[in-house]
Amino acid sequence: MNKIQEQFNLIAKEYDANRRKFIPCFDDFYDGTTAFIAANIKDAKRIVDLGAGTGLLTSYWYSRFPQAEYILVDIASEMLDIARKRFAGLDNVSFGIENYIDKLPDASFDTVISALSIHHLEDGDKSVLFAKIYHDLPNGGVFVNYDQFCAGDGELDGWYDSYWEGQLYDSGLAARDIELWKERRKLDRECSVEREIGMLSSCGFKSVKCVYSYHKFAVIVAIK
Repeated sequence: MNKIQEQFNLIAKEYDANRRKFIPCFDDFYDGTTAFIAANIKDAKRIVDLGAGTGLLTSYWYSRFPQAEYILVDIASEMLDIARKRFAGLDNVSFGIENYIDKLPDASFDTVISALSIHHLEDGDKSVLFAKIYHDLPNGGVFVNYDQFCAGDGELDGWYDSYWEGQLYDSGLAARDIELWKERRKLDRECSVEREIGMLSSCGFKSVKCVYSYHKFAVIVAIK
């Protein structure tokens, strides 16, 4: 996890500015999917954002649940520094610099969200994390993972990766940003959407569904 911390501290200041270029489906992935989920759960009271980074995902949830309490967790302190500035003056947003693999926040919560973080974990650690989330959520609690996935097939994995890389080169990203992205890619431990759904179902979640998918990017909802 130290390498992940170093890589994301390195790009903290540029992170938000480049998100739209790195995620070709940005608006649907973050905004459209959050709107769909928020319209259906309606009553989130305390929301934990795992691997919250600069607070980008939380900002979309905050726009729909401004009265909820938010706990943003990340191991990269410089990323959270940007989140603190984003939510400055709001007393319902708090922060924790910690590794969520070791422990989840002590406070009770009814919703867990995460974006582009859990794919850095080995599958065994993913399963352990999902079990912890299931254990700590109340009945009816919701976990939403906006993440990056492989196809689950060697040949199609190549299709996904080469198409995404081509999009990045056409996006106007600086050469330095693409090189840093390639370094971060070495830390990825992607699984397929189908495999992650299986992990979540094995933990006991009663309803698990991929509610959005665009090549490497997907959003999975799990309800306890």
